[in-house]
Amino acid sequence: MLLEIKRIIVPPGQTVLFDNVSWSEFEAILEDLGEKRSSRIAYDCGNLAIMTPLPEHEINKIYISNFVEVLLEELDIEFCPLGSTTFKNQSMAKGIEPDNCFYIQHESAVRGKNRLDLTIDPPPDLAIEVDVTNRTYPEIYSALGVPELWRFEAGKLQILVLDSGKYRESQISPNFPDFDLIKSIPQFLQQCKTEGRNKGIKAFRSWVLNLV
Repeated sequence: MLLEIKRIIVPPGQTVLFDNVSWSEFEAILEDLGEKRSSRIAYDCGNLAIMTPLPEHEINKIYISNFVEVLLEELDIEFCPLGSTTFKNQSMAKGIEPDNCFYIQHESAVRGKNRLDLTIDPPPDLAIEVDVTNRTYPEIYSALGVPELWRFEAGKLQILVLDSGKYRESQISPNFPDFDLIKSIPQFLQQCKTEGRNKGIKAFRSWVLNLV
């Protein structure tokens, strides 16, 4: 399996699937792939997906993450962004690497930690997935107990909130209940792309400050 992984080149926007991958093989593949890579993984009960994002995906991910950071900064809420950290739980046989994630309510629980173990540490409070060509895996996030998942696809933001072990779609974010993010984030994202990142982020910050 490791030899196969080393030889595989996943073109941007493509996904390679493997089945019947044991947990020990999954761990070995993660180590073989290393941390400094563009690809991302999803593992669910023996099924492994290795994905490489497109540039459009990365741009959307960065801008949406910037918006979250602005919200948290202006609301004076401590947070810890952990990017595409690998979250996994052997007992559940599940693992995922989000486009980005944030510890907010549980920021103090992971502050200063270099390694996380979801058998004892809480999952991130918010995960972000940008779906341009590859599908997201909400069933993995729900099993790991991530309370809020944002999916951005085809210019639209979907907010999923964990309720009794399953996600339900919500019009508001539990982390930012006073902001109409479903409407505003696509608008400011488009502004970043047409007028420049700095103008778009400044406009978003002004919008947030007017509502604080």
